[in-house]
Amino acid sequence: MKITEIRAIPLAVPLQQVGPPSSWAGGAGKQILVRATTDDGLIGWGECFAYGATEAVCHVLDDALAPIVRGQDPTQIESLVDRMHRALMIWGRRGLAMMAVSGVELALWDLVGKARNVPVYELLGGLCQSRLRVYASLLRYDTPSQVGQAVTGALALGHHAVKLHQTDVESVVVAREVAGDDVEIMLDTNCPWSVEEAIRIGRRLERFELRWLEEPVWPPEDYAGLARVRAALRIPIAAGENDATVFRVPRAHRARRGGRRAAQRDEGRRAPRDEKDRGARGRRQRDARPALVLLRTRARREPASSPPPHPASPYVEFPGTPLVASLTAEPIRFAGGAVSVPDRPGLGADPDPSLLSRYPYQAAAARPFYLT
Repeated sequence: MKITEIRAIPLAVPLQQVGPPSSWAGGAGKQILVRATTDDGLIGWGECFAYGATEAVCHVLDDALAPIVRGQDPTQIESLVDRMHRALMIWGRRGLAMMAVSGVELALWDLVGKARNVPVYELLGGLCQSRLRVYASLLRYDTPSQVGQAVTGALALGHHAVKLHQTDVESVVVAREVAGDDVEIMLDTNCPWSVEEAIRIGRRLERFELRWLEEPVWPPEDYAGLARVRAALRIPIAAGENDATVFRVPRAHRARRGGRRAAQRDEGRRAPRDEKDRGARGRRQRDARPALVLLRTRARREPASSPPPHPASPYVEFPGTPLVASLTAEPIRFAGGAVSVPDRPGLGADPDPSLLSRYPYQAAAARPFYLT
């Protein structure tokens, strides 16, 4: 079996207009699917992170990575990923290029699972959990009252946990008042503060019993600063979704030693399994609890994947504001605060073919996405 074609397919499926308005909504309706085809007629699908420079990620994939993979045996994932990493050595060890590598690797895993007629988790050691807890990842809002409306909406949909993207204490006050004590609340601030500010504001947040405080320090590479914040607060510190490669990730984990933490993974931003996970076995022996980021589609729930989720099981991020149309032919649904891991071959959920023509990405109409 050989790969005959692999290419990026940029899309622009917008978010539904539900809940309070958010400055993030216009720029978040962008996706990149990756389609890999073999001479046997199999098709594997992956996805890249697409909020930022969508076309740039596509160019990396089509111009730099596709020639490496085309004509190769898709079952040789470790070798192909190594070749892609080496090709990107000068300019692509983080960021846009790693997003492209992630999409290619996800498509390869999907292909291999389909070729062997097994779910991807069977290729990775077997099923650990048949259901994974989800939290609703909310957009960022302008006022605490809008945050309260968004939390109310998430609870009405059946969510048992929510993640905020605010940078003010008042929004957390309102969220906790609306949610009550039985709902877990996470806070992702997207790296706004100095170490001193993070400690000062974090101490004000401690009484709200946050599940974790995510990426509180600028710059995100300030691992020593993160360690200082972690040592000063009772709130678990989450970080890591912007790190890539097996060499960078352990640095972040070493800096977060000495207290509770949550390790964030985003399978669309960094190579999902091979290079990173050769170093992961050692990390699993420490105390980090994983949280898997589910942006818009299906690929990100598969690699983390028993009975109802145990309270200590990892969380999967679920969009608080859904797209106007599901990217998958069978929409991902949650019930009882959890999603079920599919048992179909590959990643278990191919995209809806009609999306490719209904929602093409058009650069002229695209809106930039900025966190601040």
